Amino acid sequence: MPYEPPTHSVERSLRATTGAKIVAGVDEVGRGAWAGPVTVCAAVTGLRRPPEGLTDSKLISPKRREVLAETLESWVTAHALGHASHEEIDELGMTAALRLAAVRALGALPVRPDAVILDGKHNYLGAPWQVRTVIKGDRSCVAVAAASVIAKVRRDKMMAELGIEHADFGFADNAGYPSPVHKAALEERGPTPYHRLTWAYLDALPQWRHLKKARIWADGNVPEIEGQLGFDF
Repeated sequence: MPYEPPTHSVERSLRATTGAKIVAGVDEVGRGAWAGPVTVCAAVTGLRRPPEGLTDSKLISPKRREVLAETLESWVTAHALGHASHEEIDELGMTAALRLAAVRALGALPVRPDAVILDGKHNYLGAPWQVRTVIKGDRSCVAVAAASVIAKVRRDKMMAELGIEHADFGFADNAGYPSPVHKAALEERGPTPYHRLTWAYLDALPQWRHLKKARIWADGNVPEIEGQLGFDF
């Protein structure tokens, strides 16, 4: 199915309304995984025409994604990645872990952006960054789409490497997300050293439930962005 290519319209709007000269697109991957880090990419593209076929990474085949990511890494003006580990996700919660990864990515850019286009409806980045959130920004905004593809390919490679010693979990194919192979391995073998141990999937594994870690929210409320998939979905 063909998709409308992303544009620079949001970036142009930010430049016109705020005076921003450098605008970064930011996207994450790994939020819904049961294992591994959450990864954020920040990409600065300017207003140049993007490579053919650029769109949300989830709409691109794995083979095409890898080719496109290689092209993008040399095409973008600048890009950087930030990660928050599974331990940091367990300790801080996903909202704070996302912010940590995003701050690391933005801080690793060679120049500080004047404004940030953040994929989704939640501004998990916050002050002092000037943020514009865009639902489905990974489809509609060039810089966010570029960040989406680079982040996905980089994290997939990381998970494949982590999975070498845990072949039964299929990390090279599922990148730590729930899949039949992943779920079957969890039931039989329990979590690997890379699993998030505060997550709800452990509730459905009686033999491994004792490994689950509790996290208490200061105000008693779980942030909306913290939603997780349980074992049954």
